[in-house]
Amino acid sequence: MSVASAPDAVPASTGPASTGPASQGFRGPASQALRLTGPTLTGLALARDDVDRAAHLRTDADWLKAVWADPATRVIVVERGQALCELTGQDAALVFVAPGEAPDGVRFLLGVEADGVAYFGVAGPLPEQAAPAVRPAHLREVGPLLSDRDAGLLTHAVALANWHETFTHCPRCGSPTDPVASGHARRCPVDGSEHFPRVDPAMIVLVTDPAGRALLARNAQWPERRVSILAGFVEAGESAEQAVAREVAEETGITVSAVTYLGSQPWPMPQSLMLGFRAAAANTDIQVDDDEIAEANWYSRDELTAAIAAGTIRLPPPVSIAHRILETWYGSELPGSW
Repeated sequence: MSVASAPDAVPASTGPASTGPASQGFRGPASQALRLTGPTLTGLALARDDVDRAAHLRTDADWLKAVWADPATRVIVVERGQALCELTGQDAALVFVAPGEAPDGVRFLLGVEADGVAYFGVAGPLPEQAAPAVRPAHLREVGPLLSDRDAGLLTHAVALANWHETFTHCPRCGSPTDPVASGHARRCPVDGSEHFPRVDPAMIVLVTDPAGRALLARNAQWPERRVSILAGFVEAGESAEQAVAREVAEETGITVSAVTYLGSQPWPMPQSLMLGFRAAAANTDIQVDDDEIAEANWYSRDELTAAIAAGTIRLPPPVSIAHRILETWYGSELPGSW
């Protein structure tokens, strides 16, 4: 597959009681009742949330006007995949502004918290930094350091901002489109067609052989030593499981005999949804394609530990689903630096 607070910013740790307009029609985060069955991944940095997306309020013009006029509403400003964050040690927190301090730009409703606070994103220039610990940060960098709430909000905001930046004209007639549904769709004013955020499904898979070794590869575009598990986009008319078998065979010459789904994580850099799998190899003779893949090798757990200690390989960072899939195989936190 070839990812200092602004003046008068609303503090990230405070919020009003649920008496304002944002509390109207609040139904609670749907994910709180979610129950996963079968083999599943947990602790995925960008697959967390703590805010109800409140889709039923995206077209409520009166409600939207009221909460945008409420100074307690919190706004994330996103510019080129970055937002202002306060970084302290191994923790990070989003820096919010009130609606009146937000720049002009495409606005999107991100959701409503349990206490009734509404959250919006705006695609526009970042506010001035007013504290030494505050600076622009990319989702790749701060995703694992943010709280569940902030990680979900920033992932959502970056995904929408990226889409609005690239999808500006109607694919049918070429006319400029207008944001609707609180930034979750765009409509063509000429032919009336509606268009929704693009999401590209991509499979990512840890292949193991009968001896329990893991298959790691280096993409031809990556720097020396950087390796990961195999990944590729799901093609039109193809299931994710079929994509696993095809990509593994194309890139390494390995045939897989079994495929198990593990979980998924959004990767809005710019617009992917990573679908995680494990797969069993039916053969072990690697033949890289010499196009996308520069090299691939089998590693036992001891061999991986030794290679990391020697500095001959570097694994994907904790923000990635690849990191978590590898940890499920390794049996503990992965050593090394990223």
